[in-house]
Amino acid sequence: MTKTSFDLVVVGGGPGGYVAAIRGAQLGLSVALVERAELGGICLNWGCIPTKALLHSATVLRACREAAHYGVTGAAEARPDLAAMVARSRKVAGRLGQGVAHLMKKNGVTVFAASARLAGSGKLALDNGATLSAKHIILATGARARELPALPIGERIWAYRQALVPTEIPKSLLVVGAGAIGAEFASFYRAVGAEVTLIDMTPEILPQEDAEISQLARKAFEKQGIRVLTRCAVTASSTTADGVKVTLEHDGKKIEETFDRVIVAAGIVGNVENLGLEKTRVKVEKTHIDTDGLCRTGEPGVYAIGDVAGAPWLAHKASHEAVLCVEAIAGLPVHAIDPLRIPACTYSYPQVASIGMTEARAREHVTKTGGEIRVGKFTFAGNGKAIAMGEDQGLVKTVFDAKSGELLGAHIIHPEASELITGYGVAASLEATEEDLMHTVFAHPTLSETLHESVLAAFGRALHA
Repeated sequence: MTKTSFDLVVVGGGPGGYVAAIRGAQLGLSVALVERAELGGICLNWGCIPTKALLHSATVLRACREAAHYGVTGAAEARPDLAAMVARSRKVAGRLGQGVAHLMKKNGVTVFAASARLAGSGKLALDNGATLSAKHIILATGARARELPALPIGERIWAYRQALVPTEIPKSLLVVGAGAIGAEFASFYRAVGAEVTLIDMTPEILPQEDAEISQLARKAFEKQGIRVLTRCAVTASSTTADGVKVTLEHDGKKIEETFDRVIVAAGIVGNVENLGLEKTRVKVEKTHIDTDGLCRTGEPGVYAIGDVAGAPWLAHKASHEAVLCVEAIAGLPVHAIDPLRIPACTYSYPQVASIGMTEARAREHVTKTGGEIRVGKFTFAGNGKAIAMGEDQGLVKTVFDAKSGELLGAHIIHPEASELITGYGVAASLEATEEDLMHTVFAHPTLSETLHESVLAAFGRALHA
């Protein structure tokens, strides 16, 4: 007979849920994981991982087309095999899904393929008729794409799922939403040959990033042939035999255009429906569950982590919350997550990565106490490794509290930005000052030397600028 009573039950098997289950098992708890679809969740199956597989295919294609620059001939005529790219992307996701299943078995986690809802104190009712009991219940149900009334999802209007498995390259593509997801899809489809228009309602693309970095990203996108329209929204659409006829409102003017396909990347909403929250003290605000610093909800014994618990909507934030939450349940000393120490990455071309405050926010922050900031910038054009790679366009920007030397924010735009940002993440976690960073020895020749130079630049000591 299948066991139905546990110390911990986790609802949702994404990067928050499955990590919570593993950590619980490591700490000696009896653990069950309930997942209605695929282990690994949206991130592994329909988000982070498959998009990165497609984007890497685009990187290889771009490298082939530019191979002559590096003294390699015969590759300039490389063409995208879309079916093979998609097949590889799905294979990568499938492999990692199997890996999660193996980890559940290895750690002794009981997995239920079902949906679950709260059914009284310490109880969960599954849609297969079973009832589970647990001292602690973690909700890790994730989020889904926000739908726009003017753009109903269908054959020609896609959300991320449809955009990940195209059967042909659109001749023309409208991407609605220029955050991380929209920017990544715009980069991929432009690389494989689509004429791409990227729009956003805000004054700049990647609106959560530092304004200077966002402007550099826009210039880079436009240089690749991506048409960028900001302060732009879709007010109406209709599907025709030739594509999708869209009415745009741009800077107060209406524009009517027809696109072969449209991708909607206008944010996400939390999966809070059908969880049985109505008769509990769990509070939901703007489709996300309200939690405290230890991931506790208003209902005793019920916790929430990851995207369903609100911003930042990042897989690594979910995984970190998972460990924090479970360790708190087990009685270990833990600290609440500081959102300013969570890196954010956009895997477009070029990539954008950041941690902490933007320059504008940092300036506002220190002004309240009569302080000042110091800003350092270093371009990759001054870095030997970047020049050798042929990737010498980009910027590292650091923001410090002038008095204390605290690193308030760091921002990078470069094809390897996502790999570089962790250096600043470690520094922030260790509360390193500008002096600590300036005294750190960075290997040469590496791209990471730009991190050092940007810090030096903030205090008038850059060596290669």
